[in-house]
Amino acid sequence: MYTKQEIIISSYREGKSQRQISRDLQISRKTIRKYLCEHEEALQSAESVQTAQSGNLSSEPCYKMTTPRTKIKLTREVEAAIDELLEKNEQKKQQGLVKQLLKKKDIHEVLQGQGHEISYTTVCNYIMQKENRQGRKEAYIRQVYRPGETCEFDWGEIKLEISGKRRSLQLAVFTSAYSNYRYAFIYERQDTLAFMESHVRFFEAIAGVFQEMVYDNMRVAVARFVGRHEKEPTEALLRLRGHYQFRHRFCNIRRGNEKGHVERSVEYVRRKAFSSKDTFADIEQAEQWLEDTLKRLNATPQQGTGKSADELFGEESAALIHHPAAGMICSEQEQCRVDKYATISYRTNRYSVPDHLVGEFVEVNVQSRKLEIYFQNKRVATHVRSYEKHSWHIDIEHYLDTFKKKPGALAGSQALADNHYLGGLYRNFFRDEPREFIELLSYCREQKVSEEKLEESLRRLLGASPRGVVSVEKLRALVGNIPTETPIRASEDNISMKAKEQLAGITRLMHQTHCNGYRQSTNNNLQ
Repeated sequence: MYTKQEIIISSYREGKSQRQISRDLQISRKTIRKYLCEHEEALQSAESVQTAQSGNLSSEPCYKMTTPRTKIKLTREVEAAIDELLEKNEQKKQQGLVKQLLKKKDIHEVLQGQGHEISYTTVCNYIMQKENRQGRKEAYIRQVYRPGETCEFDWGEIKLEISGKRRSLQLAVFTSAYSNYRYAFIYERQDTLAFMESHVRFFEAIAGVFQEMVYDNMRVAVARFVGRHEKEPTEALLRLRGHYQFRHRFCNIRRGNEKGHVERSVEYVRRKAFSSKDTFADIEQAEQWLEDTLKRLNATPQQGTGKSADELFGEESAALIHHPAAGMICSEQEQCRVDKYATISYRTNRYSVPDHLVGEFVEVNVQSRKLEIYFQNKRVATHVRSYEKHSWHIDIEHYLDTFKKKPGALAGSQALADNHYLGGLYRNFFRDEPREFIELLSYCREQKVSEEKLEESLRRLLGASPRGVVSVEKLRALVGNIPTETPIRASEDNISMKAKEQLAGITRLMHQTHCNGYRQSTNNNLQ
C-alpha cells in the first residue's frame, strides 16, 4: 500500500512522469500504469473527488482474477467420497461410538487408498467449509455457582524424569467451580484405586465434601452407556457417593467445556508446576514440588475479584458437607498362591514372602502405592507396588531360613543383589564367611534392628578398628549395646518421687529383716 501511495502522490502532486517514477522507485512501468488507471477510474466513478482519493490511497492493492479458478484436485467425485465418510461419522455418533470416529487425517488416508491424489490441507479446508455451512458456531452460557456447590475432577498426563528415567504419570486434578481452588495428586495410572484414593485424600485435605462432583465420560466413573445420553456409574463412584453423600453429574459426550474449570486447571497446573522443573529424585519429591506450587497458585489474587482462591475457598468451607469421622478404605483383595521362589505374582510382577509359606495361599491387600500380604489374618510382608512389567521385588529377610540350609546360594542370589547396602557389606567383609553373615542378618531380624542402625554400628566399628577388621561378634555387640539404666527425667512429679522413696525404704527394711533372720539361724546352728 505504501508503494501504491508513492506512485499516486508522485504523479498527481509532484507531476512526475511514469518513466521518472519507475526510475525512482525501481518498479515496472506496467505496474505504475495499472495503479494510475485504477485511480483515474475511482475518480470518475465517485461522487466526491476527495472521498475517492482518500479511499483509494487507503485501500491495499489486490490481485484481480479475470475468471474464477477451478479446483483441479477437489472434484465432484472427491467431494462425494468425503461426504460419504462424514455421514458414517454421524452414524457412529448416534450409536455412541464417539471414540471410533474418522479424523481428518484418517479421511485423507482413505481417499489416497481409493486412488485420489489430494493434499491433506485441501481435505481439511473442505471439511471446515462444510461444517460452517451446516450450522452456526456454538454459543457458551456463562454459569454462576454457589459456594460449596460444585467441584470438577479430571485426569491429565505428565512426563517426568524420576531417578534418571523418563516416565509417564497421571495427574488427578480437583477444581472448585466457585473459588477456582485447585488441588492435585500424582499417580501411576488412571485406575479405580487411584480414582478412589484421590477423592479420599482431597476430602480429607479440605475437611469437607462438595455437594456435587462433575466428571467427563472417564472409564473409572462410567460403567456403561444406557442409550445416547444416560450413563451408569461404576461401583467405585457409587461407593464414594454412599460414603461421602455427594451428588454426581456427567458431561455430555465430547463436551469437555461443560466442566471448563478443571479442563483449564489441568493444563494450568501442569504448566505452572512442571514446565520449569521436570526432574526429581523420586515420586515423593515430585509430589512435594506439586504441593508447593499449588499453595503458591491458590494464594495468588485472581482477575476480576482481586481475591485469591484461598480467600474464596474460606467462604466455601462453611457450605461444605460435613466430612465423615473415618475416611473410606481404598483397596482391593486378591488371593494368590506362593510359588517355589517364595513369591506371589500380581500384574506380572513378583513380590517375596517368608520362605516357609511356599505352596500356601495368601491374601493380598492391593492399594495404589503398596501391597500388604496376609497369611491367617497376620501380615507377613509389605511391598511398594510396582507398575513395571515382569519385575522382581525381593526382601532378603524372607529367605534367611533357606540361606541357613543353603549358604552357598547367598552370593549369587537376587535377594542380595537387590539390596545394594547389604550386597556391598557382604562383598567387602563377609565374602568367605556366608554363614556368619546370615547369622548377623538373623540376629537383626530377631532383634528388629533396622538397616540404618546396622550401618551406624559398622561406621563406629570401622572408626574404632585401625585395620578395619569387622566380625559378626563385634557388630552384634555394637548393635545390641542398649543402656541398662535410664536416667530419671527432671519433669517427674513429687508423687512419683515419693513413691520411689517409699519403695526403696521397704526394700531396705526387707533386706534388714532377711539379714537379721540369717544371723539368728546361724547362731542357733553354732550353739
